[in-house]
Amino acid sequence: MLEIKNLVKAYNNVTILDDISVKIEDSEIVSILGPSGSGKTTLLNIILGLVNPDSGSLFFNEKEITKTRMESRGFNIVFQDYALFPNLNAYKNITYGLKNKKNISTQEEVDNLIDLLELRDHLEKKIDNLSGGQKQRVALARTLVMKPKILLLDEPLSALDGVIKESIKQKIVTVAKEFKLTTIIVTHDPEEALTISDRVLILNKGKIEQFGTPSDIINNPQSSFVKDFIIQQLAIKKNNIFKLFGGEN
Repeated sequence: MLEIKNLVKAYNNVTILDDISVKIEDSEIVSILGPSGSGKTTLLNIILGLVNPDSGSLFFNEKEITKTRMESRGFNIVFQDYALFPNLNAYKNITYGLKNKKNISTQEEVDNLIDLLELRDHLEKKIDNLSGGQKQRVALARTLVMKPKILLLDEPLSALDGVIKESIKQKIVTVAKEFKLTTIIVTHDPEEALTISDRVLILNKGKIEQFGTPSDIINNPQSSFVKDFIIQQLAIKKNNIFKLFGGEN
């Protein structure tokens, strides 16, 4: 379990995160949802270890990790721009991290992951020859072969659309459940958060507005912000998210 207690972070005297406390259970998929400037990316970076909080603490499996270096936390991230190596083919990108940590994943495990993400036919392709969805799957595979204790995803679907977006969404859920992997996703898209997550953490101006299941958020929004940001945006998009979770359109 990941536990965040009373986290505070400010830049240039502007508070970005204001007394954030939350518990994320093992194997849970949680989306951090909010508009630009809500603090969601800063929270993700603090969990990863890229940024230190001004105050507050983080615990993983009851061990404090607030001051633990990023390399020692055992978490890993798929960045929004994929951060793949263009000079290497897909397979070498996937296995790049194993050069220095050869015993983390066996060849059989690597092969199973490649097949799970349907990348077998693309392994020899250079990155520039892959579609957006294929790049996302390669980036996901590269992270998963390192067997992270927590998987962090920064806007994983923002560059995708249509059928490809839905396919990657399902792949993320499949992988998370297959590996019983605690997964934290940053997104600005309510539909994405509500259809992919076990629970959704909604941030607004550095504060928690609501933390609950998609059904709870749809049927019992805890503030006018949640109602405006979630309900109205989904209504404008005219999707069936309300019906999916029992709410009214």
